[in-house]
Amino acid sequence: MAKRQKFMAVHNNPGLDCDVVQANWRKMAKREDATWEKTYYNDYSGVRYCIWRAKNEEQLKKIFADMNVSWEAITLIEETFPDLWGEEWQEHLEAEKTADTLGS
Repeated sequence: MAKRQKFMAVHNNPGLDCDVVQANWRKMAKREDATWEKTYYNDYSGVRYCIWRAKNEEQLKKIFADMNVSWEAITLIEETFPDLWGEEWQEHLEAEKTADTLGS
């Protein structure tokens, strides 16, 4: 199986009935050709930010088109965490400079 990349899909459907969205979520959760990881949403404004693992952007476009789900954007993403940018990260960098595994 090809490595799956992480994408964020943005959906903007003000006024779309929440029952319709939830019915689609039940279907999306069962898909095997791509993995829906989570969604951040605002039901009032109709905006959803969905995190997916898929082979490529075209695969997600096909899934959404087949299910009649519109999207504004599908973007390849990476993630980071605040811990990586605080004091612990600096300590890690200092320790890494003298590590015996440097360069391996």
